[in-house]
Amino acid sequence: MTASDEFVEFAAATSARLRRTAFLLCGDWHTAEDLAQTTLAKVFVSWRRIRRRDAAYSYATKTLLNTYFADRRLKRAGEVLSAQLPELPFVDQAPELRLLVLEALATLPPQARVVVVLRYWVDMSVEQVANLLHCSEGNVKSQSARGLDKLRPLLKEIAIEAGPP
Repeated sequence: MTASDEFVEFAAATSARLRRTAFLLCGDWHTAEDLAQTTLAKVFVSWRRIRRRDAAYSYATKTLLNTYFADRRLKRAGEVLSAQLPELPFVDQAPELRLLVLEALATLPPQARVVVVLRYWVDMSVEQVANLLHCSEGNVKSQSARGLDKLRPLLKEIAIEAGPP
């Protein structure tokens, strides 16, 4: 099997997972698709240098995070604020609840959001997140604690507004 064939197989197996993780980081499916595609393009360029194929997903995840952080740094100056909110189409309650949770997640700073997503959505250990972000385990723990402390009141408010199931 050639290296190109191996990469095609890897991309097919991991693109959906990368896209879901990217969506949790940025909160927008179109941006998530762009992030996942950019990540796969960068991994493809480095594919021949990745010696351990079992570590390829970790490499791709790290590339996704670097791409996300770079994108966040670039977009800060380009964001346009508006006094009016766009009209929202009618949606069922379950998708609405999902959007509210994503809005709550969007209130976190990028680093804290990454830590919360990796710890509680991707289900990585503190050690894995620390290794991926090149920081201490204590930093991961404090980022998760602060992120969860910020999310709790917002999610509690959402639960009260949603009412009993």
